[in-house]
Amino acid sequence: QVQLVESGGGLVQAGGSLKLSCAGSGRAFSNCYMGWFRQAPGKEREFVGAISPAAGRIYYAGSVKGRFTISRDNAKSTVILQMNSLRPEDTAVYYCAAGGTYDSTRYNYGMDFWGKGTLVTVSS
Repeated sequence: QVQLVESGGGLVQAGGSLKLSCAGSGRAFSNCYMGWFRQAPGKEREFVGAISPAAGRIYYAGSVKGRFTISRDNAKSTVILQMNSLRPEDTAVYYCAAGGTYDSTRYNYGMDFWGKGTLVTVSS
């Protein structure tokens, strides 16, 4: 079991930056793939990115590649989503997720545990 709490959301102007944090609890954190997802108003939840347990592999959605960076600190049970060059279309609730695998063919990309989300609003 892994409990996840996101923080760092807020209002930012287009072109600005924001850093989201996800604090995990539970002894399995360091063995988990960690993912970030987002859901904009009226839209389906979508994949943003994921990072392997030892951070050797990092995956990004095409829409954020080159602008967003995922990192993790297993000693602190934390995963970070650094978001730069933000656009109004990045406005969404951002969710942190954890799972024992990463599988892009599955609906939830293999993620089993989810945080409650943090709202990011990008104004034009």
